[in-house]
This record gives sequence, structure tokens and C-alpha cells, in this order.
Amino acid sequence: MITKITGVPLGVAGDVLTLAVGAFEYEVLIPEFTRRQLQGQIGRETSLHTIEYLEGNQMSSRMTPRLVGFLNPVEREFFELFCQVDGVGVKKALRAMVRPVQEVAGLIEEQDAKGLAALPGIGPATAERVIAKLRRKVPRFALLVGHDLPSEVATERDVLSESFDALRSLGHSESDARRLLDEALARKKKYKDVDELLRAVYEQRGSRQGTGDRGQ
Repeated sequence: MITKITGVPLGVAGDVLTLAVGAFEYEVLIPEFTRRQLQGQIGRETSLHTIEYLEGNQMSSRMTPRLVGFLNPVEREFFELFCQVDGVGVKKALRAMVRPVQEVAGLIEEQDAKGLAALPGIGPATAERVIAKLRRKVPRFALLVGHDLPSEVATERDVLSESFDALRSLGHSESDARRLLDEALARKKKYKDVDELLRAVYEQRGSRQGTGDRGQ
């Protein structure tokens, strides 16, 4: 079983990260909150703590090995717990985890069924099952997550996560918010806080619109 893999992230498409390890390239599935963390790591050697599972139909014997990756083992442990809830599983958990682990753990600890139900693919019934199964197991995740990340990576993660939430609150869809952040990060500049990153997003957006106006 592969529990950790180290290589150079080449790019992210949706929930699939391409990781170069020596002469090989691996596809690693990642939830949205991990995707945001990794945007600043493209081209830099990174270690991912992984879950390995088989995807497919056991009856037809067509099973494909898959890897799911996280930047620290605490996030991986939480994801494994989340997957154990009846009606969740790996695919649904991948889709649902758009918010950082500590935030989702906080919703469970506070028994906020409405907040959990708002996660993609969860819904009210599953939210209640998540709370019933995990509420006594999650308090430590809000305290521990992030401690195994280098301070630079942890800061980037927080800035990206908060900027994503800010764009969503300003009316952008999830896909539009991801695209705007990806474009800003593609400039290879470090952003020290949310305000600086959001300014870059809207400056770039305004510049692109201005160019389009001149072309008309």
C-alpha cells in the first residue's frame, strides 16, 4: 500500500494532480481544499500522504488502483473517517471536501447539520449521519491540522482558502473562483494576505476586460 509519495507537481486538472516521480508520472486524486493548497507548489518538490483504493466493479473484475493525496497525515486521517460514514465513500468525500478539514470538523463538532448539508453531494440526511458517527471523534482535528505543514505552505493554504471563500461570498461560482485564483497564481508571485491576492485577481480581471474593450 502506498502511504506517501514525493515528487514534483506538474499541474492540476479538476480533482486530478499529475505528480512527476523520477521517470514516472502519477495521477493523484485530490479534494478541492487540497487543490487550493497545492496551487502554490506547482514545480516544487512536494510530499503527499496518500490513501490507495480500488475503483470499479468487483463483479466484472475490472478494478483500477487509485491514489488520493493530502499534504499532511492528519488531513488524510480525517478523510478516511469521513469516508466511513454510511452513504459517503471516497468519491462523495472527494466532491464534498471543498472546505479545509478544520472547518468541516468544526461543523461536525457543533452539530451544524445545515452547514454540512451545504457541502457538495452531502444533503440533510447524510449530514445527520456524519454528525451521529463522527461528532465525538473530530474535536482534535481542528487543533492538530496544519501542524505538519511548513509554515510557508500553511500560510499559502490559509490565504488561498480564505480568498476562495471571499470570492464565493462576492457572488462568484466555485468554478469561476477557482479560475480567477489559478490565473493569479500562474503569475508565480507570492501573496502575503487575502487582500493582496484579491487585488491581483481583480486587477488582472480588469486588465483582461480592458483589452477586450479595445479590441472591439
